[in-house]
Amino acid sequence: MQARSFKVTIVMTQSSRPMRYIFTMKRAHTALLFLILGIVLVPAVGWLYLHFGHPPVAVADPMLPGEEQIARSALLARVDEERPRNNPVPINEATLQEGASIYMSECAFCHGVPAIQSSVGVNTFPKTPQFFRRHATGSRPPDLADRAASYHWFVENGVRLTAMPSFKHVLTDREQWEVANLLAMSETPLPESVKKVLAGSTD
Repeated sequence: MQARSFKVTIVMTQSSRPMRYIFTMKRAHTALLFLILGIVLVPAVGWLYLHFGHPPVAVADPMLPGEEQIARSALLARVDEERPRNNPVPINEATLQEGASIYMSECAFCHGVPAIQSSVGVNTFPKTPQFFRRHATGSRPPDLADRAASYHWFVENGVRLTAMPSFKHVLTDREQWEVANLLAMSETPLPESVKKVLAGSTD
């Protein structure tokens, strides 16, 4: 009796191996089928939505779920990685005046001036940042160097699919830094001479 049981066990074990192999292959084929369907269907559904749906393309349209978070995260990561580490332009009254003059001719139309926001900038998508809106009473912020470097990246490179152009071929590198330094100081008290330039005075 013991010998027969042993033989039956061997036969059952050997016969179950092909079944497990067949079952494994079926699972693999099913997974491959779903993978192929996903590769084909997802782009197809996206194409149909873009061409026959109603995707948000107008300024007043609501954002897609997660659109702002995804775009902001990618942008800030890129800026943090590529912003310059050394500022060749000192921050003083003279360079801030130069930056203010450039700002008035190239930037104020969209980014506004102290106490007056741009009617154009607030109606873009995404909304164009309005500078000089906060009036700090303290000294320079501790992250002044980082802020200037980040603003330089924006001035030089611009941001695609927004109203922010690249000034790389419009302003010299020094002029870009002068504007970046001004923006880094935009939430701190500015010299009166710089305020006059931002107010449109030519004196």
